[in-house]
Amino acid sequence: MAKIAVLGARGAIGSRIVTEALSRGHQVTAVVRDPAVYSAVEGVTAVRAGDALDPASVASVAAGQDVLVSAIGGGDGPGHAALIEPAAQSLVQGLRGLGADAPRLIAVGGAGSLETAPGVKVWDAPGLPDWLLQIIHAHGDAQAYYNTVDDVTWTVLSPAGLIQPGERTGAYRTGTEQLVVDADGESRISTEDYAVALVDEIERPANLGRRFTVGR
Repeated sequence: MAKIAVLGARGAIGSRIVTEALSRGHQVTAVVRDPAVYSAVEGVTAVRAGDALDPASVASVAAGQDVLVSAIGGGDGPGHAALIEPAAQSLVQGLRGLGADAPRLIAVGGAGSLETAPGVKVWDAPGLPDWLLQIIHAHGDAQAYYNTVDDVTWTVLSPAGLIQPGERTGAYRTGTEQLVVDADGESRISTEDYAVALVDEIERPANLGRRFTVGR
């Protein structure tokens, strides 16, 4: 059993991670901006207020945990631009403050910087709207920052090109820097199966210090 703190536990992805981790007997702390408006899932050990942009807050909620999961999101394009990469720096700074006692960090990433062909990334596709480019480049900037970090144990899990609520099948395929696509060339994953892959990584670490991705 692992002690897991989930930042962004109210969100579409974070809530599924909480549910999946609890179903496997892990001890989960839900970290949200305002605990007063969070309807705690049965079995959650604690609900804590936390701010991913405040290194001291990060250190506080991460202390004593085995894993800190960041499933935060910024809503629209400008929101992501203001949150995702600055939060990556704050998360790392907060964990650095805990020294050798710092938990592992697993961050929900984006698919935009994955390759669709050698040297071609998802965000190079023509016709992408500006709001979407802001979101995917925010995740790309965060990924570029994580790639410079070698004194905190981190993993980034990028989703498929399309991630949305659906069925938990427990089936998925993994990749590293290339978008995972099916026989029809489509890239998709349910939030439920994404959570399965993330909790699998918690239980059986295989991607320390790097990014990986999942798809059906």
